[in-house]
Amino acid sequence: MNVAIVGASGVVGQELMKVLEQRDFPIDRLRLFGSEHSVDSEYEFRGEKIKVELLEEGDAFRDVDVAFVSAGACVSLKYWQTITRHGAVMIDNSSAFRMCEDVPLVVPEVNGEAAMTPQRRIIANPNCTTIQLVVVLNVIEQISHIKRVHVATYQSASGAGAEAMAELQNQFKALVSGEIPTIEKFYYQLAYNLIPHIDDFEDNGYTKEELKMFNETRKIMSSDIEVSATCVRVPVMRNHSEAVWVETQQPVDIQELFRRFDEAESIVLCDNPLEYQYPMPLQLEGCDDVYVGRIRRDLACDNGLSFWCVSDQIRKGAALNAVQIAEYMLKNGYFAKNK
Repeated sequence: MNVAIVGASGVVGQELMKVLEQRDFPIDRLRLFGSEHSVDSEYEFRGEKIKVELLEEGDAFRDVDVAFVSAGACVSLKYWQTITRHGAVMIDNSSAFRMCEDVPLVVPEVNGEAAMTPQRRIIANPNCTTIQLVVVLNVIEQISHIKRVHVATYQSASGAGAEAMAELQNQFKALVSGEIPTIEKFYYQLAYNLIPHIDDFEDNGYTKEELKMFNETRKIMSSDIEVSATCVRVPVMRNHSEAVWVETQQPVDIQELFRRFDEAESIVLCDNPLEYQYPMPLQLEGCDDVYVGRIRRDLACDNGLSFWCVSDQIRKGAALNAVQIAEYMLKNGYFAKNK
């Protein structure tokens, strides 16, 4: 396999290299691409120094089998034909193609088979908050159809990139020193604060981030499920958390749900109230799975459930999910059939 990473110098690009190395993904040659600002930067992969090449129109992707693209929607829209022209599969981490009918939107544990028929040789990686949500919802859906979901997200600074993480750190330092904190990446000071606003507002009062959770969940799960979200930025460095309320068509036995979660792929059950055990973002940096806890019946809904989940959105919410898509395709013979 010849592999490319577009946006190699970014947070997700760097995580992609870690994940590919840690999971021993079969690579004959790895190539890194970026903007003029990152060209000739060097990164080590499996003991070898690799220079970042300039992303530009041309035939640079002629021998590439799969390209992981994490450089923003504008870059994806501009270069997708360059990347896929000679047969490479583009696994795109931006929002550019997620809702296109002819582009599969894939979480392997839920709808991995959709990755096997990429009409435009593009596969979209869902939004980070959607990925961790559907991994959990899919287990419940196997017991009883889910009618609706209400979710409040608690999204870390890393969801806005490396500069946002640095800004949060610098704000805490400034405040402790009695200085005025700098505010550039967010609309308000994030340190010691919560900001109930991620992405742009739409006419209906929801933000684009919240509407992504509605639309993407329905597409991935091939379901009429209704999702209402409130997305909140919190002063946490890494890992997203979600408080979720689910209404199912039929009652769900809590003990059966515990058993299903315990057996499910990519889920770790962490729910022991007597020992104060529940998932927290501080503990889970670098973890691959979605951690679930605080599972209980919803007192306000006969067929309702409530739970809390936490996941590293740079890994399962971005880089890891993208690599798992490629692994699924490799395991099921896509690349062998399409050489």
